[in-house]
Amino acid sequence: MDLSQNAWNSRYINNDIGWDLGKVSPPLKNYFDQLEDKKIKILIPGAGNAYEAEYLFNLGFKNVFVIDLSKTALNNFKKRVPDFPTSQLLHGNFFDINISFDLIIEQTFFCAINPNLRQQYAIKMHQILKTNGKLVGLLFNAPLYDNRPPFGGSKKEYVSYFKPYFEMKTFENCYNSIKSRHGKELFIQLIKK
Repeated sequence: MDLSQNAWNSRYINNDIGWDLGKVSPPLKNYFDQLEDKKIKILIPGAGNAYEAEYLFNLGFKNVFVIDLSKTALNNFKKRVPDFPTSQLLHGNFFDINISFDLIIEQTFFCAINPNLRQQYAIKMHQILKTNGKLVGLLFNAPLYDNRPPFGGSKKEYVSYFKPYFEMKTFENCYNSIKSRHGKELFIQLIKK
């Protein structure tokens, strides 16, 4: 299975992006609408076309960063949101990032990385979150694929990765998923221990 930079660029060039909603995910939109401190530092890893970053930026959150392996995805975003600071568009591997954040948004990144990296993902999230920082977002709660993204999983599996590093404020079935994902998503709100 090829999860290289070239493979992800190819998927964006060929519009092979079935996970892409073309808009901010409703559960995350609802969460963002409740945030009051517009100065918090936010990261969206594996952001792809980054509709969540666009929504946050348009709400007045100016300290939003996105990182993706695909330069094509980042270019797509920059064309769509030309005022977004180029310095906050990070082209690279999430696991190499060494910046701290108050909030990290999970939206289809966890299901796109090799499942062998899931424990490392939890550790890295813990490392780059500030004290009392939060990891918030959506995880698939369904088997999905085992030979290509999106890779699925279960709440039981995910809890084993996160429990050592996070207090689980919310880790439950998502009530406001889009129709095609209804009953297949978990909404998580994890606080760094």
